[in-house]
Amino acid sequence: MKKIFIISLCCIFAISINAARVDSVYVQSKSMNIKVKTLVIVPENSLFDTAPRRPVIYLLHGYDGNERQWLKIKQNLPQIADEKGIIFVLPDGKNSWYFNSPVDKSSKYETFIASELIACIDSTYKTVNDRTGRAITGFSMGGHGALYNAFRHKDVFGAAGSMSGAVAISSRGNNYGLVKLLGDINEHPENWKNNSVISQVQHIKDGDLEIIIDCGKDDFCFPLNESLHDALNKNGISHDYTVRAGKHDYIYWKSAIDYHILFFLKYFSK
Repeated sequence: MKKIFIISLCCIFAISINAARVDSVYVQSKSMNIKVKTLVIVPENSLFDTAPRRPVIYLLHGYDGNERQWLKIKQNLPQIADEKGIIFVLPDGKNSWYFNSPVDKSSKYETFIASELIACIDSTYKTVNDRTGRAITGFSMGGHGALYNAFRHKDVFGAAGSMSGAVAISSRGNNYGLVKLLGDINEHPENWKNNSVISQVQHIKDGDLEIIIDCGKDDFCFPLNESLHDALNKNGISHDYTVRAGKHDYIYWKSAIDYHILFFLKYFSK
């Protein structure tokens, strides 16, 4: 297997020349002064001058996950990338919840996801480098991060989704690193409210984004997703909302991602 090593201002990575490459990329974050591990799944022949520009789906992992979690859940993502002509980008978001922490100034993952990562991918790969060719989704914490960033950066993303998303953070988040990021909920309730997905609904109007949300009926996040569904309806924002049998687990997300990919392909085809 031949490898080409590429060095740029934002990335250092190795590209394997074979079908459906999985590139290991280190994306420089100036805002956090770190390099963020990221996997990029690239369709065959995408580096050639004659290759078409590809749409990109950004996939965000859940709490205690990393950039490899989605490949563990959906091992055939490289085959899907080849078949559908999609680039998949899988960043390591740590346990950041994908927002800029008002407490821990070293955690600025909203800036990373919506700005620095996008710039690196668009400057390195032949992407459709505007919102018409970008979608973002994820599960659990990643579902929160996908909608949070898309709602706040609708100029960057054209479509967004969430699977089993923890879309309304509350005191239950004490067990998921949120106190470190937001402070004590009793002392800083505004931090918790302002960084919840449901509070971001105010930033969008109908037609700003193509939105897909789903959750298993037996998932502990199901009531949160019902609340988000109601908030979107109250504000007249069109969205696809699906409730299926399932729990908060890999089995559900392995199936759910197929529906999100189809949804995004329909958006890209417009």
